[in-house]
Amino acid sequence: MITLHIEHPVRDFAGWKAAFDSDPAGRERAGVRRYVISRPVDQPLYVMIDLEFDDRGRAEKMLAVLENVWQTPRARGAVAGDVKTAIIEQVEAHDL
Repeated sequence: MITLHIEHPVRDFAGWKAAFDSDPAGRERAGVRRYVISRPVDQPLYVMIDLEFDDRGRAEKMLAVLENVWQTPRARGAVAGDVKTAIIEQVEAHDL
């Protein structure tokens, strides 16, 4: 499993979530199998998104698409600072 991990501050969570839900990058078409949105309990205006893919190539293509999306006026109005990204590979997981 390959994950595109994204994190950044937002100006307004509800407004950012509406923009995310509109899906300007076409997550399903791009091969996203699952996504998780998280935020620190003491930072409600900071989001962390994990987009899960079957392979690295699809994650890299999605990152390129998102880099273009983040330049749009709507995204610049929702994102309140630098976007950090990493493509990560799950090495091991255990349910306890």
